Amino acid sequence: MPQKLIVVAFAVSPEDGATESVLERIERSGGVVDSHNWVRVTDSASGGQATDVEGYNALTVHVEAPSPEALREALQPNRLEQMLPGVDLNVIDARWFDNSVRKLVVTDVDSTLIRQEVIEMLAAHAGLEAEVAAVTERAMRGDIDFEQSLRDRVSVLKDLPVSVIHEVSASVRLSPGATVLVKTLLGSGHAVAAVSGGFNQILDPLAQNLGLTRAAANTLEIEGGVLTGRVAGPVVDREAKARLLRQWAEEIDVAPENVIAVGDGANDIDMCRAAGLSVAYRAKPALREVTDTQLNIPNLDALRFFVDL
Repeated sequence: MPQKLIVVAFAVSPEDGATESVLERIERSGGVVDSHNWVRVTDSASGGQATDVEGYNALTVHVEAPSPEALREALQPNRLEQMLPGVDLNVIDARWFDNSVRKLVVTDVDSTLIRQEVIEMLAAHAGLEAEVAAVTERAMRGDIDFEQSLRDRVSVLKDLPVSVIHEVSASVRLSPGATVLVKTLLGSGHAVAAVSGGFNQILDPLAQNLGLTRAAANTLEIEGGVLTGRVAGPVVDREAKARLLRQWAEEIDVAPENVIAVGDGANDIDMCRAAGLSVAYRAKPALREVTDTQLNIPNLDALRFFVDL
């Protein structure tokens, strides 16, 4: 029996004929189009903080098709390539548009909720930003063990004054659209959490300012007003992210199938697999290959189109 599905397409500047191309591909795959419409989102609608980022366009298509998996395979057989250049084609079950059901969105932080990688910003104060950035890149691709890479990167921060944390915190920039996305979700009765392989000294003030429902990250060890170059307590790695996602869903009484996970790297794979809907945001190939949906446009608030907000 056909299922009611939604195709959500994103493009910064769709070419002429983009709508026809999307609908043709849906119908060629065996889907039946019920209705469709484009929405133009400007940078001002994305929080006004992204003057260097263009707006974007979102096309929502209501479809009947055999299954989301089959339609995804037809619209994007290669998860690392766009069938229509410049257009993300995403397929979700129509149940995600039911806003009477409370949802929990769990997002990664570095290069997802925020633009930067905090560990690299901290390492810049030790004159080792480039070296640390190279290790971060390998960890996010999944080439090396995350926990060991984190401990190695944190070790270069040894003897830095605690003031660098405050300086870095003041320099952190939210991703375009992050504020609007969080406010829209919370204002509609949903929950939003952030989990990070970074540091709670940076995440906690962000979480408080945004009003997040839950937040967790690693702790930089500090003794005598300086960083020790160590992480205090257990490391928040990919397994911990998935565990926290399930824990938070249970605590706030959201069914696992109503959880959306958003990330950008290999460290987010487990939590994305644990969620009812997974989103790769401007992500590394390792994550794009396993998620249900992708946002390759530089605007996080596009995620609200997956829940009809």
